[in-house]
Amino acid sequence: MRVLLLGGTTEASALARALAKAGIDAVFSYAGRTDSPVAQPLPTRVGGFGGVAGLVAYLEAEAITHVVDATHPFAAGMSNNAFVACARQDLPLVRFERPPWEPQEGDDWTFVPDISDLPAALPDSPARVFLAIGKQQLALFAAKPQHRYLLRLVDPPRDPLPLRQTTLVLARGPFDVAGDTALMQTHAITHVVAKNAGGAGARAKLDAARALGLPVILADRPALPGEVAANDVTEVMHWLHHTALRGV
Repeated sequence: MRVLLLGGTTEASALARALAKAGIDAVFSYAGRTDSPVAQPLPTRVGGFGGVAGLVAYLEAEAITHVVDATHPFAAGMSNNAFVACARQDLPLVRFERPPWEPQEGDDWTFVPDISDLPAALPDSPARVFLAIGKQQLALFAAKPQHRYLLRLVDPPRDPLPLRQTTLVLARGPFDVAGDTALMQTHAITHVVAKNAGGAGARAKLDAARALGLPVILADRPALPGEVAANDVTEVMHWLHHTALRGV
């Protein structure tokens, strides 16, 4: 067995530790969106594959037998490429998918079907928005320049930010409720905007918003191909051993 682990999430790092502990031959792949990715206990590659054709070539060259897609739930491009490439090579693929967040009592959440719908869900009157969506889709919010945006990024942006009124905080999660509550109070936040990524590492902002009585706007996840999904490390490890025993 030789596993390609498509990572970049807290769950992927946990799975990498489990694979290393079990002595399973595996390679961890980062997309390369952060300057200093978290070190892993597995051989690691950084960067894209060059689309489906490039990924197919990599799978062949590295004699990969199993693929685990533990990318971010909104990394639809990579997930789609992995699905097509594995189908072409007849390789088993499992998507390690953390459950989406669900509202609790006291939450004031609005869901929109796509990231592109987030700006329109903000009010027209000036607001102070904690924009917790990463850096890829910031330009969408140029359509709402009346708001002041608080951004929290892992790395300093290489290009000028597309938003006029912006406060930038550099930090790497996981975050806690006390810290996120203090952050929102310091910046007088009135709205929280995020992707429904799920998981524990980034949930603190939602719990802090509930405690402060703030509305949250969440983008639903994109639809991903395939039906085989696991929700925790144990399920992925069971899937790997099961498919290896079956000779899949």
